[in-house]
Amino acid sequence: MRHQLSGRKLNRTTPHRKALLSNLTMSLVKYEQIQTTLPKAKELRSYAERLVTLARRGDLHAYRQILSKVGDKETTQKLVDVLAKRYEKRPGGYTRILKNGFRHGDNAPMAVIEFVDRDLTAKPAKKVKEEAEEATAE
Repeated sequence: MRHQLSGRKLNRTTPHRKALLSNLTMSLVKYEQIQTTLPKAKELRSYAERLVTLARRGDLHAYRQILSKVGDKETTQKLVDVLAKRYEKRPGGYTRILKNGFRHGDNAPMAVIEFVDRDLTAKPAKKVKEEAEEATAE
């Protein structure tokens, strides 16, 4: 019985699951909107929101805790400098999950997870590169 056990296993070992959530969090913080499967998005929501709440504290211990969970200085810096300031008045609920149909290959339910009041200029590198190529072509 799974009494008082929270979180999804996502069919992965513990280290693999931790790495997955860390990588998804880095992408979410960097681009402020990512597309993934629905179960991963639901699990990422609680993980990312805890980190934003830690970042709102703003002290050195919170910074180091975030760094140990994420493992990337740029992501940690953006969490503490940008996102913590953006959500300092919000009591929680920093992310939003939107269902996005089903994946073509295996029919897995897909979702878009994004920060509420996100920065619309934060785009994936692929989109930025395409826009730069279009601008040079003109």
